[in-house]
Parts: sequence; C-alpha cells; structure tokens
Amino acid sequence: MRHKLARAIPERLTPDQSVAHLAALQHGVTSIRQMLEAGLTRDAVKRRARAGRLHQLHRGVYAVGHSGLSNEGSWMAAVLACGAGAVLSHRSAAELWGLLPVRLGLIEVSIATDSGRGRRPGVRIHRCASLPSATTDWCKSIPVTTPARTIADLRRTASVDDVRKAIREAQFQRLRLDDEAAKEEELTRSKLERNFIRVCRRHRLPRPEVNVRVGPFEVDFLWREHRLVVETDGWQAHSGQMAFEEDRARDLDLKLLGFDVVRFTYSQVTTKPHEVAAKLRVLLSR
Repeated sequence: MRHKLARAIPERLTPDQSVAHLAALQHGVTSIRQMLEAGLTRDAVKRRARAGRLHQLHRGVYAVGHSGLSNEGSWMAAVLACGAGAVLSHRSAAELWGLLPVRLGLIEVSIATDSGRGRRPGVRIHRCASLPSATTDWCKSIPVTTPARTIADLRRTASVDDVRKAIREAQFQRLRLDDEAAKEEELTRSKLERNFIRVCRRHRLPRPEVNVRVGPFEVDFLWREHRLVVETDGWQAHSGQMAFEEDRARDLDLKLLGFDVVRFTYSQVTTKPHEVAAKLRVLLSR
C-alpha cells in the first residue's frame, strides 16, 4: 500500500523541507526510503541523525525533530518499519479506530507473506496469505485493517470481552461490519449470560471462558483449571420434559469427562447475585 500522502508534498521544496512536510502528515515520522525519494542521501541522513535532527525509532524509520511521539506516531512508525503493504492490525488497529482503549504493549502489524521485513523490536508481525484491498483502509492517515477485518482478527487473538467491546463501539460509531462481526449474540448468547458475567466481574471472581466446547458439548461457562462448568438456564430454553431429560443426560456425560456441572436459573442470577457469587467462590476454592 503506497502512502497516498506522498502525493500531497508541494513542489519546489528543498529535501529537508520535503521531509519535514511529509513527517507532519505522518504524525512526526518518516522512512529512509521516503527521505531518499525527497532528495536526501544516506550520508545526509546519518549526519542529521548525529546532529539530533532525526531520531531512529526502527531500522530505517526516524522521528523528525524530536522523539516524543503520539500513539499515532508510534503506530505509523511500526507500519513503516514493516515495509510496503504493511497495515496496522489486530489490537493496535482496534485502538486506532477507537474500538478499544490504548494500552502498553507490542504494536501489531499485518503483512502479506511475500512482503515485509523480518522481526522488529516492539512490533508483533502477523503474516497473512493475502491482504485484499477490501480488507484495508486508512484511519488518521495510517494504513490499517478495516473495522470488519479488525474484529475478525480480534476473534482469533483477543478475549471475548474485548471482542464484544469492539463490536459495540463499532456499532455505536456506525462503522461498517460484516454479518459475522455484527452478531454479538454469538459471543454471549443471551441477556442471562451477560448478567452472569456481570456477577462474576462485580464479585471479582475469576473470569470464565464463554460458550466453549468440552468434548462434544458446548457449555455456557467454563473454569477449565477448576474443572467446573456452569450452565445458565432460562425457562423458555429449558422447559418441558424433553429438555429436562436432555439436560440431565448432558450433565452426566460432562461428569464422566471429569467436569462438575452447576446450573443457575434466571431468577437466581438476576435477583440473588450475591448468593450465586458466594456459591461460586466456594466451588472455585475447592
């Protein structure tokens, strides 16, 4: 992905003026390739670095004037360090789009498998089979995966809670999402399950895995280390003799797999959250 801002540099500028202008468009950073295209030589770049006019951030990537960068400057520097076609992705892309809060850590960048550089300190590089143009965009003048692709990447690498937050924020911002990303109910199946997660959070219980498979079954909540499964039962989904029989047979099969199964009803979760939390705390302490 060639940087579209390069075309915005006015003509008849000196090389230094061109570099400064481009850096201003790129959150204070530029690459050595861009400086060479602007008319500087490699020796000139080295002299300016020694004089403190350029500050190396990555191999071949410099901050212009000073090394104090914004989040956007750090993200742009990481993208430039990974070569042509690189885009900000995963958690870092979600932060750029404003879908998740910014946190310290490695900056995540995606590149096509046949392009890009080797390892870069401070950068986690994701190599993809391809990066179709339909999955990439620009945000604040930084090449980045689209909101839909960003959330698809988060599904593979982030917590369920972070994916849900990102989806909700994207919907609030009215960003374009594909059908799969928009189905928040796939992550937390019902209002009852969301209430249960809220109980765990408020009472500082260990966070369970949500809607995961245990053997042939998909369970509502799992504390894998404690071998504990919790199912939250709404009356409509679990009423009737057939559902009653199927639930008990399923509980027995999970028991044979080595998991304890505990069931909480809608009334318990919504009207007696303190009792639910207390019982869970005892079960998790065993």
